[in-house]
Amino acid sequence: MSAASDGFRMPAEWTPHERTWMAWPGPNPTFDTPDDLAAARLAWASVARAVRRFEPVTVVCGPGQSAEARALLGPGVDTVERELDDAWMRDIGPTFLTDGHGQLAAVDWTFNGWGAQHWARWEHDAKIAAHVSDLAGAKTYTSKLVNEGGALHVDGEGTVLLTETVQLGPERNPHWTKEQVEAEIHAHLGTRKAIWLPRGLTGDYPAPPPEGRRGAADGYGTLGHVDIVAAFARPGVVVAHHQPDPAHPDHEVTKEVIGLLKAQTDARGRTLEVVEVPAPTVLEADGRWADYSYINHYLCNGGVVLCAFDDPRDELAAGIFRRLFPGRTVTLVDARTIFSGGGGIHCVTQQQPRI
Repeated sequence: MSAASDGFRMPAEWTPHERTWMAWPGPNPTFDTPDDLAAARLAWASVARAVRRFEPVTVVCGPGQSAEARALLGPGVDTVERELDDAWMRDIGPTFLTDGHGQLAAVDWTFNGWGAQHWARWEHDAKIAAHVSDLAGAKTYTSKLVNEGGALHVDGEGTVLLTETVQLGPERNPHWTKEQVEAEIHAHLGTRKAIWLPRGLTGDYPAPPPEGRRGAADGYGTLGHVDIVAAFARPGVVVAHHQPDPAHPDHEVTKEVIGLLKAQTDARGRTLEVVEVPAPTVLEADGRWADYSYINHYLCNGGVVLCAFDDPRDELAAGIFRRLFPGRTVTLVDARTIFSGGGGIHCVTQQQPRI
């Protein structure tokens, strides 16, 4: 039996949450110097405190790291300890589901370090979804599909956004057809229509490392997660990353994605309304094409936690999200340190819906 056949589905992110789950940065190849790790912990703590204004937050820490974490997280943020490799709870954590009758479930996708990338470690992270599901008291459904939470976005009414270079990429699911992937996604999320984007942003595809080297100079990325490119704001409405500068390769990428989305209908037959959110003005970061994006935001109870980049377009993006979510408080949090590790605010958070 699948989660969907048992009556479960993934609610949209804007529905009420019981809490938010995060993971605490620890020593690993993503944060490979003491300074990098200290900066990451400050950045993750800033996100946790911003979310805690609106709902409970639990941070999973590595063994022996809770006391130091609580000192930075401040009062009111819960911690638990489990073995960790990295700190991207959106991807290593469970995808939570509800059945509308007071029951909570979760999908434990197969995790292989974002396609077994050279810098990734996942011995412990592959088990975190099951740990968090158990801590939340959820029924766990296990999937053989290699997938991550940042690789999908749902409208809560049957539609899911996916990217071809993730679920269909040879690094994750080399022997799966598109039809098989869709069937597995629908069986676990309760969706019935998949909208496929061809790829993600340019900076999300790390270059192969020079021989004998690894680490930040080579770049981190997910190989095309959708949650940095497009996301549902409400049924029938999608926010999409727009790179207006033709000097950046994402100018053509986002032009294609936006055109594709505007031509799509959702599971209920509505033609999608696409709200274009301009990229920050910066074109390069850490010696690579920047993939800074306001799309990688997080919706929590009464709030929107939005990536900021000390950029002239930060307030422009905040205004767009205030108009999209008039009943929510928009909070800007500097996300440059998080992006230097390969993700954003959505990537470090995972919602547990209220049942």
